[in-house]
Amino acid sequence: MEVKQNKGLSLFILTIGAFINPFMGASINVALPAIGKEFSLDAVTLSWVSTAFILTTAAMLLPFGRLSDIKGRVNIFKKGLLLFLASSLLCGLSVNGYMLIVARILQGIGSSMVFSNASAIVVSVFPPQERGRVLGINVAAVYTGLSAGPFLGGIMVQILGWRSLFLLNVALGIVMIILVYKYFTEEWKEAEGESFDLPGSLLYGASLILSMYGFSKLTQPAGPYLFTAGILGFIVFYRYERTVKTPVFDVNQFFANKSFSYSNIAALINYSATFAVTFLLNFYFQYIKGFSPIETGTILVAQPVVMAVFSPLAGKLSDKIEPRVVASIGMAVSALGVLPLIWITPETSELYIIICLVLLGFGFALFSSPNTNAVMSSVEKKYLGVAASTLSTMRTVGQMLSMGIAMLLFSLFIGQAQLSKSNGAQLMQSIRVAFILFSVLCWLGVWPSLARGKVR
Repeated sequence: MEVKQNKGLSLFILTIGAFINPFMGASINVALPAIGKEFSLDAVTLSWVSTAFILTTAAMLLPFGRLSDIKGRVNIFKKGLLLFLASSLLCGLSVNGYMLIVARILQGIGSSMVFSNASAIVVSVFPPQERGRVLGINVAAVYTGLSAGPFLGGIMVQILGWRSLFLLNVALGIVMIILVYKYFTEEWKEAEGESFDLPGSLLYGASLILSMYGFSKLTQPAGPYLFTAGILGFIVFYRYERTVKTPVFDVNQFFANKSFSYSNIAALINYSATFAVTFLLNFYFQYIKGFSPIETGTILVAQPVVMAVFSPLAGKLSDKIEPRVVASIGMAVSALGVLPLIWITPETSELYIIICLVLLGFGFALFSSPNTNAVMSSVEKKYLGVAASTLSTMRTVGQMLSMGIAMLLFSLFIGQAQLSKSNGAQLMQSIRVAFILFSVLCWLGVWPSLARGKVR
């Protein structure tokens, strides 16, 4: 049975894959207070349980995207699933915080192998006139995972403990592996025979890790030096990639293709401005309001539910209307969702926050699917793997920047203390400043979204 002849089946399999990663990410945020308590982790170290995964994924997405164009997208996809499953089991068996963080790093490598290929495989299977619709369904699966994460995660953490989240991930991973190995028999290698740019890949990964890690440590002596080293590394990477015959990232194409470059920049800004919103609200509800994980998850589910409902519609709309118009409206609506959160206090009603989350979710749904459609429709078929991984990289770097801002503010206002009700005032100060910065970023993101030009 071939994927090409079973479009519905291939979409179903990839939809399960699109669900697993965000479910893990959303549910682990609800579990962080329980993990911090069991392992006695301070606020900054606890943040690394989420950040280590995101940073590793970001560093590896682009190299694996390029490698999949050469060695086969399904081949890398399968191997990534196996690593993701094994590392999820290791997470569930962790005996201390540092073991958990290392396991999350391995999980990030597996995730990058899977998600650098998911969109590329979807686009390879379906014709251009159906891309917006199927990408919308794929994005909806992501948001369904985000929806189920806080709610189901809250229930599981409260009843079964935080380790159950990783064990559920293992069960889903086994189902996914069985389906993929049985039905994914076709392969795509549009860049087969071309050489892999290993020096560029190493330089890129090292620069990203140094800059992001340094950014999160700016308040410490070594932080500015690490951040500067990372930025200098990117400058060297840019100059090197312009001289390589088969670069890991074609910088000339990125800057020459206006639609491709601006769509990716818009994604970077959007995720930078929105990803840590629920991360911060999770701490707000559990430490400031004193809510349980279940109560917290029930409230936070509002945003991803709206995303899941409207993403397929937005994707389908972008098949008919210029994607930049739909995506730009979405960016503006996201900004309207973040702005009111600046004024939340310990007495703010849950309804007020839910309305903000609904607005944010609706804006994100309008932005994400059309923006993905714009990126994947702006390149030749042989670059689909790199295009998908570039977009995934921008998304993940945006998530990392968003988390980096949160961690930097924790470091500034809370320091190395463990989070508790006793430092609630400092936590509220961190949250307010973060929402001010996120709101500004959202409004700035409207410009590159509009400036990308027409895709068709």
